[in-house]
Amino acid sequence: MMAKNGAKTCRPWTLLIMFLIILFFTLPEVYGEELEALFSFKGSIKDPLGFLSNWSSSANFCNWHGIACDNSSRVNSIELSGKNISGKISASIFQLHYVEVLDLSDNQLSGEIPRGLFSCASLRYLNLSNNNLTGSLPSISGSRLETLDLSNNMLSGKIPDNIGLLSSLRYLDLGGNCLVGKIPNSISNITSLQVFTLDSNQLEGEIPREIGLMKSLKWIYIGYNNLSGEIPDEIGDLASIYHLDLVYNNLSGQIPPSLGNLSNLQYLFLYNNKLTGPIPRSLFDLRKLVSLDLSDNSLSGEIPEVIVQLQNLEILHLFSNNFTGKIPASLSSLPRLQVLQLWSNKLSGKIPEDLGRWNNLTMLDLSSNSLVGKIPKSVCNSGRLFKLILFSNSLQGEIPKSLSSCKSLRRVRIQNNRLSGELSSEFTKLRLVYFLDISGNNLSGRIDGQRWDMPSLEMLNLAKNKLSGELPGSFGSDKLQNLDLSENQFSGEIPQSFGRLSELRLLELSENMLSGNIPEELSSCKKLVSLDLSHNQLSGKIPVNLAELPALGLLDLSANHLSGEIPPNLGRVESLVEVNISQNRFHGSLPSTGAFLAINASAVAGNDLCGGDTSSGLPPCKGLKSPMWWYVLACFLAALAIFALATVITVFIRRRKELELKRVENEDGMWEMQFFDSKASRSITIDDILSSTKQENAIMSGRKEISYRGKSFMNNMQFVVKEINDANLIQPGFCSFISNFGKLWHPNIIRLIGVCRSQKGGFLVYEYVEGKILSEILRDLSWEKRRKIAIGIARALQFLHGYGSPSVLVGLLSPEKVLVDGKDEARLSLGLPGLVCTDTKCFVSPAYVAPETRQIKDISEQSDIYGFGLILIELLTGKSPADRDFGVHENMVEWARYCYSDCHLDAWIDGIIRPHIARNNEKEIVETMNLALHCSATDPMARPCASDVLKTLESVFTPRSCVSALNLSLTYK
Repeated sequence: MMAKNGAKTCRPWTLLIMFLIILFFTLPEVYGEELEALFSFKGSIKDPLGFLSNWSSSANFCNWHGIACDNSSRVNSIELSGKNISGKISASIFQLHYVEVLDLSDNQLSGEIPRGLFSCASLRYLNLSNNNLTGSLPSISGSRLETLDLSNNMLSGKIPDNIGLLSSLRYLDLGGNCLVGKIPNSISNITSLQVFTLDSNQLEGEIPREIGLMKSLKWIYIGYNNLSGEIPDEIGDLASIYHLDLVYNNLSGQIPPSLGNLSNLQYLFLYNNKLTGPIPRSLFDLRKLVSLDLSDNSLSGEIPEVIVQLQNLEILHLFSNNFTGKIPASLSSLPRLQVLQLWSNKLSGKIPEDLGRWNNLTMLDLSSNSLVGKIPKSVCNSGRLFKLILFSNSLQGEIPKSLSSCKSLRRVRIQNNRLSGELSSEFTKLRLVYFLDISGNNLSGRIDGQRWDMPSLEMLNLAKNKLSGELPGSFGSDKLQNLDLSENQFSGEIPQSFGRLSELRLLELSENMLSGNIPEELSSCKKLVSLDLSHNQLSGKIPVNLAELPALGLLDLSANHLSGEIPPNLGRVESLVEVNISQNRFHGSLPSTGAFLAINASAVAGNDLCGGDTSSGLPPCKGLKSPMWWYVLACFLAALAIFALATVITVFIRRRKELELKRVENEDGMWEMQFFDSKASRSITIDDILSSTKQENAIMSGRKEISYRGKSFMNNMQFVVKEINDANLIQPGFCSFISNFGKLWHPNIIRLIGVCRSQKGGFLVYEYVEGKILSEILRDLSWEKRRKIAIGIARALQFLHGYGSPSVLVGLLSPEKVLVDGKDEARLSLGLPGLVCTDTKCFVSPAYVAPETRQIKDISEQSDIYGFGLILIELLTGKSPADRDFGVHENMVEWARYCYSDCHLDAWIDGIIRPHIARNNEKEIVETMNLALHCSATDPMARPCASDVLKTLESVFTPRSCVSALNLSLTYK
């Protein structure tokens, strides 16, 4: 009996010893397998920052950077986010049997995702977002994954039909890829899913009705796709959801009343679809709603008074629909309402009298409706209103005196109404207003009696009113760019002080009763583009110096009493393309300058002029006999000119022969070649180009092109070759089609120096620039280098957008398009016509695509400016639009707007540069963010042009600058 008890006592010790023996023999084997897998992973990637420098056999891998182990010294976590590593992901990383966390996000990884991704049974968290991964999603098998984030790559193909096998998922983000097909019905099997994001793909078909089975869902974001059909009623069964975003699809039908069951919903975004019908009454039972955006649909009916139930509402966007009836008075009773935008509807009646009294309004836009009555006195009671847009209605009465004390106002557009009365003396002292348009009303009285103190004012339009008296000598701002006082009853002389408006671009004083001479001081406005003084009573001569304005494009002096001869150099500057001097008292000959060479007869009629070509309709001028020595001198000068011309022609012919289209033949067939650089033409052969297109020379790969680094055999001249894989662009005529791009030369642009094509393919040849892509080095740059890069990009944009008509576009501007050379100068890589893909699937991160480009699939100058705005935000904050850590804010721009207006600079400036920012640099940081937000405005027409962007940056970064040349605000309409 005792023996038996003793045996029982010893047995646990026996088991422990056996376990230790097994562990002793198996642990080295496990350790060796994991070590081999980690080394295989390291061998497949590049590590330019040296973060993996301690990944060596001399140290236990549990102590390696980015590696964490469990208590048994087995790898259970690999975190290498944002380490700038590149290369392909080795399949060995998914053979680590105990790893639970794998985070390789925010790098430059490429290639396909290894097929064994879902075979790693221990994996709980996988984040491969914000890389350059391609190919389709791996086959799905049973997995215990709880988080799967593959967003912002270039993954293609369909979402696997059996995605429902990932039944443990709580977080799924496949947004920002190139996925096609339908959303699989099996997605409903993932009943534990809380965050579901498929935005910015090319998905089509209907939203599965089975989505109503996913009761755990809290966040749905499937916007920016091609989804169609109606919004499923079953979404109304998702009681836990607080964020629903279905924007920029082709959804039709009515908004389902079942959405009113979502009692926890805080954010509802359905804008830019094809929804019709009224807003369901049940939607106004969503008591927790903070932001409601149903804009850009075809919704109709009235906005009901029960909207008062949304007491937590902060943002209401119902613009660009077909709503009718009155604006509900109950809107005035929403205490948290900050942004109210109802523009472009069919609303009528009066604006609620108490609107603004109990609200917290910051932005109010009711423009383009049929509203009548007066502007409410309480509209600025919050003290925070900075944007007031009421244009194109039938509003009457005087401008409320309360607006004169609304010191927060920045942008005011109340034009094209029936407002009357005079401008009060306080209204002309709103120091933050930079945009003021009150044109097309019935305002009267004088404006020269009060003191204008509007130091931020950039645009002032008082046209088409009944204002009288003399013009003020000053508007209290040296930043004025546009000044339009036309079609009033102003009299007296044009103030000489207008010549001190150094930023003036447009001066419109037509159809008044102005008299006296044209002030010579106007020639000091060197940035003046348009000058219209027509239909006044001006007299005297045209100031000679007016002809020297370097940017003047339009000059209209018609219907005045001007006399004398026209300055012979007027029209010599190439920018002047439109001149009208008709109905004056000019005499003499028409200048033989560019602006007058083919001038229309109506533009010079009503004078005593002669000369010009037949289009002018003027008689020829009578010639005068010249003395003999004039004849001899003319002959000598003619001979000299002929000799000089012959020399120039000889050089030109020689260079043109070097740059003309050549046809060369080699073993690959016949090639057409054309160079735009003489040195390249003499140095680079077709064999040099073809020999460079080897895999070991590849430096970049995209959807339509592969880039290689090449070298001339003759003199070692380096160049870059881009292989074009688009059949449409290697057709005959392609060389001539892009020849204009070869003429572009600017120090901040990577130059195209040649092109060649055959029936088999085509190549573009670029100059080689030693440097690094901005996205790879941004976080390592000082503030001084970052602002130098910003200036460089802005200079390139100004050059491109002003080069010709149509302007040259970068095409989806992002940090990947910016190369930083050894002198820290930014060099832009251009997207040529036909090579710019406007789908989000063709872009590294769809976040850089301007909103209007997503919709109409077209690029413009404004879309370039949008991309530049995002780059500025990155330079300032160190964040990327592809990041997901913006809290409740939808994207980086919204987050930046919030930070700019409500947070201290230290809360959003990049931590890398924060310690090195001197106190006197803080103002330029803030003003640069101001510009960035203006560039990234949702409304493309609200974005500044490239020349204004450059001017602003140069002003901000100039040490003497106290304020930005453009005091841009967060208002975009």
